[in-house]
Amino acid sequence: MNFMTIMLQAAPAATPAGSPWSSILMIVMLFVVMYFFMIRPQRKQQKELDNFRSSLAKGQKVVTAGGIYGVVKEINERDILMEVDGNVTLRVDKSAIMRDPRQ
Repeated sequence: MNFMTIMLQAAPAATPAGSPWSSILMIVMLFVVMYFFMIRPQRKQQKELDNFRSSLAKGQKVVTAGGIYGVVKEINERDILMEVDGNVTLRVDKSAIMRDPRQ
């Protein structure tokens, strides 16, 4: 007996393929889980950040994406003027404002 004959006799029979619906259901479930654990919380967080940026007011304390703490002095459509220390003011894009430092 040669090696190929032994290998052919030892090979298991092919198992019948499962229903294609089970694999489709698994893929759908994967996307549902991904949505609820990743996409939905990120959208909620982005919406809260957008609401915070649109509700900025003079005198409000803020933190930029770069970690600069300051107080809002002037608000324009796309940017704000913030005082960081004494007479030092910075013009910062609204998209760089990340949060209220008290949070």
